[in-house]
Amino acid sequence: DARMARTYGVGIMGAGNISSAYLRLAPLFKGLEVRGVADIIAAAAKTRAAEFNVKAMTPGEMLKNSEIDVIVNLTVPAAHYQISMDAISAGKHAYSEKPFVLSLKEGLALKKAADKRGLRVGSAPDTFLGGAHQQVRNIIDSKQLGKITHGTTHVMSRGMEHWHPNPDFFFQVGAGPVLDVGPYYVTDLIQLIGPVKRVTSFTNSAKTYRTVTTPGVAMTGKKIKVGTPTTIHGILEFHSGAIITIGASWDTFSHGHHNIELYGTEGSVYVPDPNFFGGDIFVSDQSGAKQKVDPWDHPFGKANQGLDTPMPRANYRTAGLADMMQSIEKKRPARCGLDVALHAVDVMTSLLTAGEAGRVLTLKTTCERPKALSPKDALALLK
Repeated sequence: DARMARTYGVGIMGAGNISSAYLRLAPLFKGLEVRGVADIIAAAAKTRAAEFNVKAMTPGEMLKNSEIDVIVNLTVPAAHYQISMDAISAGKHAYSEKPFVLSLKEGLALKKAADKRGLRVGSAPDTFLGGAHQQVRNIIDSKQLGKITHGTTHVMSRGMEHWHPNPDFFFQVGAGPVLDVGPYYVTDLIQLIGPVKRVTSFTNSAKTYRTVTTPGVAMTGKKIKVGTPTTIHGILEFHSGAIITIGASWDTFSHGHHNIELYGTEGSVYVPDPNFFGGDIFVSDQSGAKQKVDPWDHPFGKANQGLDTPMPRANYRTAGLADMMQSIEKKRPARCGLDVALHAVDVMTSLLTAGEAGRVLTLKTTCERPKALSPKDALALLK
């Protein structure tokens, strides 16, 4: 295509922890130009904007600014719905950090508003577009493992209160391990084996209060009241017939489970941590012998961070946004689009509801499995 595709003006709403990753990585992608950073704390926006040489704005200014076409919503999860709705009402596309929204009702309202105005809405995680996860996708699609019939996924740690400066919100309704870290795992499973049909779960919490032990922050020593389950053991039944056990916990000091294991009629695959774009893949055939897979040549698998450390990583956050904006030009569904994000929210909130109610729940939503992102497709998103 010889004519220049357009450049979209990007506004970053929320200048917290994650904003620096977007500001650092957005310039790698075609068709995106960050034109502003806004935050309810003006000083935070100013500091972040100065660091990356973009304009600091108030949230109100950003919504009114005609040079901004899409708003990247990096606010706290409880504000995701309102900020995305404000963006759509202002005639702008919206792309949100995970979790997309905190309820199905919120997601459906965004869908209705966006459809009415012909706008796109999308959400992180986009880590499943990483080289490693797309290679696993390729292994599954090649039928090397036969049909995937079952599997396990575990996202378990001791929680955030020993390293995060403001860990309070993690332990309230709208967060907890399923809604906070679960999106990476659930979204990866949706792209690997398709949408989920039914869920059930059991939940509990190890503690009523958690003490913040993060060194040298204002909250050090403070007690946080736990308002949402911190351990969830669930089962997902997929439309494909596959059944997957999910363990999500912040009450675990040590365990021996792999991130995601998928078992097929011809063999198994060990999927690396879906919180990251890269990582080692292992497969086995029917003999059960486990082998490391040579990584394929995928642009989003190449290490570009911590190159001087023992653990260099691939980090291409913003890929989902770049794909969403390209999907407008190409008139195709976005890989990190609203339907996928909404289905993931449905899965996660249903796991929590099922745990409270002691029931098996049939999901209200479904989605198309996002299209694979081949090395060539990934290259087309990069400058």
